[in-house]
Amino acid sequence: MTSIPELYSLFLQHPVVCTDTRNIIPGSIFFALKGDNFNANTFAAEAIDKGCVCAVIDEAEYKKGEKFLLVENALRALQDLAAFHRKKLQIPVIGITGTNGKTTTKELISSVLKENYRCFATKGNLNNHIGVPLSLLSFTNEYELAVIEMGASKPGDIEELCNIAYPDYGIITNIGRAHLEGMGGFEGVLKTKTELFRHIKSNGKLLFVNADDELLMQHAKGFEIFTYGRSEEADVIGELVSGDAELVVKWHTKKDKTETTVASHLPGSYNFPNIMAAICIGNYFGLSAEQINKGIENYIPANNRSQVVRSGSNTIFMDAYNANPSSVEAAFENFEKIKSNKKIIILGEMLELGETSQKEHLHILSLTEKMNLQQRIFVGNNFLAFKEKHSQHSFFSDVNELAEFLKKNRLTDSLILVKGSRGNKLEKLMEVL
Repeated sequence: MTSIPELYSLFLQHPVVCTDTRNIIPGSIFFALKGDNFNANTFAAEAIDKGCVCAVIDEAEYKKGEKFLLVENALRALQDLAAFHRKKLQIPVIGITGTNGKTTTKELISSVLKENYRCFATKGNLNNHIGVPLSLLSFTNEYELAVIEMGASKPGDIEELCNIAYPDYGIITNIGRAHLEGMGGFEGVLKTKTELFRHIKSNGKLLFVNADDELLMQHAKGFEIFTYGRSEEADVIGELVSGDAELVVKWHTKKDKTETTVASHLPGSYNFPNIMAAICIGNYFGLSAEQINKGIENYIPANNRSQVVRSGSNTIFMDAYNANPSSVEAAFENFEKIKSNKKIIILGEMLELGETSQKEHLHILSLTEKMNLQQRIFVGNNFLAFKEKHSQHSFFSDVNELAEFLKKNRLTDSLILVKGSRGNKLEKLMEVL
């Protein structure tokens, strides 16, 4: 069996890792991971043929020579290698998790810190048991700080990721109703997300906490904290000046009452705490107000997250990357505040809600009926179940069916909220909107 120190010695010579033979980088190390529907051990020889220096496998029958390194478990070897690498580098790591807003907050924090530090941040949404190790293995001594995003779909996930990334600092954006099926309800979500707090208390330095969030403040009692929010008791205090299309925030610190204002490219008042988190962390790490504001202003949302798109006569609020009851309610609250003569909501079904799915979808549907909307469009089978009793609305089984409908029934002169999970693929609607 190949040991982690042996594997690390090889990694230092060839510091690139691949897990997919469709995207092989010559000179890299291939890890043969397994999934529900695949076994990458069967592709190990192909990885070598395409230029990998070696293939890490966990089934002896696929060892075809010296370039095939046998371990007990390829995924565990990847995670252990990443943890070994992280400890060797000793770069301060900020761990971030939460139900909503963690990727946007991560990007904002990174954009701010880059004004004064060589800062690494998780690429895209590589925030799970595979993505976090891959992220850690891609940063080097050239970086001075790292921001690592951590996602969870079942109890113990955050603890597992903390034992790989060893964050020195932690931040939980919020705790809401998501992944309820895998978590066993809200209490499971709460216990899992706060695993980051407990890790920092035992192994880290400090937590960044939203002082306006009573639940987070309650669970941060007894910890060393640096806070942000509207409260004058917070270390960094902010005020939402404007929150319709693009947020404008006025802020100052407890130590320095000098106010400064920053205009972001993010829509929705629900992004206010995300911006404040980045301001708070920038301030903690010694950035000036000018540097912090520049970092906020430089962040432009992408990947269908909190994007405002003006197309023809329509203005589209595209937020089609994540949807759960908490984030949908927040999006509704913000959408209601925006003035428009013609408002339309296109909403994709929410996933991974388990036994509460029907109740949560009916609740969300009912909320839309209390809003001043010209049209309500629902996508997915979880909403389709209510079509008979709510026939005044529009229901579609999937995005393709809706797209065909919209090609024949164009929406014009409208303010449109598009909200859904990645699984809904609502971004396909941009062409017809």
